[in-house]
Amino acid sequence: MYRFRRLRRDGRIRSMMQETRLHPKDFVYPVFVIEGDNIKNPVESMPGVFQYSIDRLDEILEQVKEAGIGGVMLFGIPLHKDPQGSQAYAEDGVTQRAVRYMKEHYPEIYIVVDVCLCEYTSHGHCGMVRGEEILNDETLPFLVKMAVSLVDAGADMVAPSDMMDGRVAAIRAGLDQAGYIQTPVMAYSAKFASAYYGPFRDAAHSAPGFGDRKSYQMDPANGREALREIAADIEEGADIVMVKPALAYLDVLKEAALSCDMPLAVYNVSGEYAMVKAAAASGWIDERRIVMENLTAMKRAGAKIIITYHALDAVKWM
Repeated sequence: MYRFRRLRRDGRIRSMMQETRLHPKDFVYPVFVIEGDNIKNPVESMPGVFQYSIDRLDEILEQVKEAGIGGVMLFGIPLHKDPQGSQAYAEDGVTQRAVRYMKEHYPEIYIVVDVCLCEYTSHGHCGMVRGEEILNDETLPFLVKMAVSLVDAGADMVAPSDMMDGRVAAIRAGLDQAGYIQTPVMAYSAKFASAYYGPFRDAAHSAPGFGDRKSYQMDPANGREALREIAADIEEGADIVMVKPALAYLDVLKEAALSCDMPLAVYNVSGEYAMVKAAAASGWIDERRIVMENLTAMKRAGAKIIITYHALDAVKWM
């Protein structure tokens, strides 16, 4: 009989045998930046998460810097919205101004910016609409304009999350044409039409004004299709591919890790965060142990990058 417990006898040997280790550089921390002055709005459904105006970004960026986290992912919340999402690609848009502020004051923080129109459109969908149809090809030029404008402002990486077909190729071509051949694209490749996004829509003011997003985000039942989406984005020029959400889709992440030799990201989304926070507040779970177990599972399944609202706490606990 082989005695596995020989290597579990105490903490010293368990640490030596540990196969998967988390590091602060594994994490990307999402930050919500809102138009206005002197704003730090709590997101009620996400305890510990806030919307910050640019003049108060220091409060969160200093924490990110001190923690040594890999980077931040910016989501902008404009004051004015229109059907074309014009503030998404405006030179003086809130996200562009936030990027310039970060580049000037926090050059050591790697800036990833979400590329999607849902936070900027008056209808709340990720693309242009005609009636109640979300248009694909007509949306692509607007996504390219947004990506280029954000890199013009100083973004280090763009992350298209819209799930329009062909958007990675369009953005790659647009960045190259603008002279940004070295700027990487992290594609939300397998982004599912999930119920786990609810708290994010409160945080980003991005709930759709009609219908849902099932015509462009993926059916949660479709794992093989997710792998085709990932393969297509790689072919179109994605440098990193993502699975979103995380916990209910670790099988997809693992299959992607086994089938492609590309850096993988996973988004530990708002609903996953909110459930842990709510259960911990009720005393039903040990928050620290649950968070670290969840994040370790994501890395064990193949994630190189973990986008998570738990990042600051996790670094302290590590």
